[in-house]
Order: sequence, then C-alpha cells, then structure tokens
Amino acid sequence: MKVARLKRRSLLAAAAGLMTAGSTPRARADELPLPRGKVILTIFGKISLKNTAESAQFDREMLENLGMTGFTTNTPWYVIPVKFEGIRLDRLMDVVGASGEQLRAKALDDYTTEIPIADFTRYQTLLAMKRDGNYMPVTDKGPLFIVYPYDSDPELKHQRFYSRSAWQVSRMTVT
Repeated sequence: MKVARLKRRSLLAAAAGLMTAGSTPRARADELPLPRGKVILTIFGKISLKNTAESAQFDREMLENLGMTGFTTNTPWYVIPVKFEGIRLDRLMDVVGASGEQLRAKALDDYTTEIPIADFTRYQTLLAMKRDGNYMPVTDKGPLFIVYPYDSDPELKHQRFYSRSAWQVSRMTVT
C-alpha cells in the first residue's frame, strides 16, 4: 500500500510538471525534496520551507530545476562581457518562503556580505552557476556567485553592489 502511494505521488508530480525523468522533484509550495547530490547551498533563518530541521539544502540539480535564467554583463572581475546563468534570487526566496528583509551570504572562504532582499526583484539579481555556458569551479568563483546585471542600471556600477556580489557562496541566512 505504501509503495503504491509513493508511486502514485511520483506519477502525479510528473504529470504536474514537477519532475522530469531521473530528476529531483521540483520544489512546490508545500514540500522541498532532500538533495540527492552534493549540497552546494544551505539556507537558514526566516524561511518557512525546509528539508532539514533548521535549513533548506540544495544540490545543483535542485537549483537548476527551479528554473534557470541569465544575462550578459560587464563586471569588474572580467575583461570582456560575461554571460551568467542561474536562478533568480527572488525566485529562490519565494521557494523557501523567506520572510526577512536582509540576506547574509557566506562564502567558502568565510567572506560575508549583507544584501537587502528587495534588491532581488528590483535588479533581477542572480545566483549564478554558469559563466559563458560552463559551470563555475570553486577555483574560479564557483560553484555559486551572486551577480547583478551591472550594465542594466548605472547605479549598479558602484562598490556597494560589487561588495554584495559574493562568489563561492555556500550558505545564506535570511534575517
């Protein structure tokens, strides 16, 4: 009976577009699956949707299943314009049910930055996983890099926004 119920849920999820063959179920408003692969992002704090007692953990496949998007922009870190692809941070905050006003992003090297959550919708801020079509390795700002579309607004070409653009992001806390 339990096996039949699980199979039925999987079929319903697939029919609803929540799964693709061999993938992790896409997050719904009422559930967040456990990561199958290596956890690359953990979100703590004021969130309503968790898959552990204290946090929401994501592997790369889970993040990709939330819907990839991207933009090309000049940055202070690269000589030529770069195309970034990833998940919009406003989308990620919606998925985890964030209710705070600030996000503290922490990188693998312990760099920490505070970002107003309002930035995510206003500027279409991205949690990038790919640069110019390739996954970013830890040795070159990966696996996750918070980036703004710097060319879209002159205001974004300022140290205030560059300092919010953390790379090697591994943890976030909504406050």
